[in-house]
Amino acid sequence: MIRLYDTARGEVRDLVLRSPGRVSMYVCGPTVDNLPHLGHGRFTLVWDVARRWFTFQGLRVHYVSNITDIDDKIIARAQAESRDEGDVVKQYEGEWWDAMGRLGVAEPDDAPHATDYIAQMVELIESFLERDVAYRTSDGVYFDVSSVPDYGLLAGQPLESLRAGARVEANDEKRSPLDFALWKNAKPDEPRWPAPFGDGRPGWHTECVVMSLDLLGEDFDLHCGGFDLKFPHHENERAQAVAAHKAFARHWDHNGWVMVGGEKMSKSLGNFTSLTELLEHTDPRAYRLLVLRSHYRSPIEVTRDTIADAERALARLDALARRFELPVLGGDRFELASAHGWEEESLELYERVVSLMNDDLNTPAAVGELFEAVSVANAAADDGQKVAARRLAQSINVLFGAMGLALLAGNQVVDADSDRLVQERDVARAARDWSEADRLRQALVERGWIVEDGASGTVIRRP
Repeated sequence: MIRLYDTARGEVRDLVLRSPGRVSMYVCGPTVDNLPHLGHGRFTLVWDVARRWFTFQGLRVHYVSNITDIDDKIIARAQAESRDEGDVVKQYEGEWWDAMGRLGVAEPDDAPHATDYIAQMVELIESFLERDVAYRTSDGVYFDVSSVPDYGLLAGQPLESLRAGARVEANDEKRSPLDFALWKNAKPDEPRWPAPFGDGRPGWHTECVVMSLDLLGEDFDLHCGGFDLKFPHHENERAQAVAAHKAFARHWDHNGWVMVGGEKMSKSLGNFTSLTELLEHTDPRAYRLLVLRSHYRSPIEVTRDTIADAERALARLDALARRFELPVLGGDRFELASAHGWEEESLELYERVVSLMNDDLNTPAAVGELFEAVSVANAAADDGQKVAARRLAQSINVLFGAMGLALLAGNQVVDADSDRLVQERDVARAARDWSEADRLRQALVERGWIVEDGASGTVIRRP
């Protein structure tokens, strides 16, 4: 039985499925107004690993992750740059999928766009107005949170406590500071759609309710996202489903923050770093391994040092792949435990890793077991126990592949110019001249190499 933390209940509990053997899973996706950031990278990797692990355990997963393609931030960027909103969406959605591909995140089964569901949103809002669950103001339509008795469940606080702590807005027509916009009345030079209650566009919190219920149906199994979405976004989704008398997510789960210099990463703090930039300067697998080495609900520190440490760890795994000539797994391929033989040492490793992963996705402990097994496999090979060593190495490869982490054997001939750049980069790193080291890394990347920081210095290989 797979157990996961449930945000709504505040405890780790069994993942009891609506339909045995099938997982219906919704992950809140990006608003495509900017380059993807490190937090985006983390949540997509966390839930990609979960999806892959469920599949590895023999479950059939229906994975949905949306694209928010209409939002205040998209409109603001379009206006600031004198562009059409559609151009902004096209550019940054393209950047999003490019980054996901480089990270090895498998494409969702469905990736709905908010603008394709506006008619359904209008219908839902109309039903709320008819029952006085929502009300009109001069700037749009708002949801009345007092209509939901247990509002605040995901925040872990009662309604009165949330109301007391809410920001008070001057001259606000809202009945409560916690009430949220379902529909925003059209302003000049902004995108708009027709509705009985006035032309305009949907509020952010309404999108995912409609899309998840349409694609996964009522009472779907698992609703996920970053910790920052727990409240108010996911709570406001849940509130609308309750008000619509719809059975919504059975289970809620959220991953932790990305930290930079001890602070939560955010644009408002000025420590925003694009995922695109990270992927230009490092092996994308290093970020996946860094994510795997932290429990998904804990904060994760992303710095030059933590990424470099992950790259060194990757070098150990790739060395194993070279030694035993292991095939490349991960990527678009989903591993199935039943497709592989598990004997003796391999079976023991498999059972330990499964026990850890099925207990709230304990990836740090599972990865620790696998690195221990790397040492055991190498030692066995050194002692001439070739069959046992190969069997264990193959199992390590499969279990990492089940988490989406590819081990790469790639032995390639290095040309003289690339070798010179490698040596110059090692000199720069020894002198702690990081700017020059980055310049030389980029020069190697432009020559088609993936660049890693191994224990003995710079390591390059072909993709």
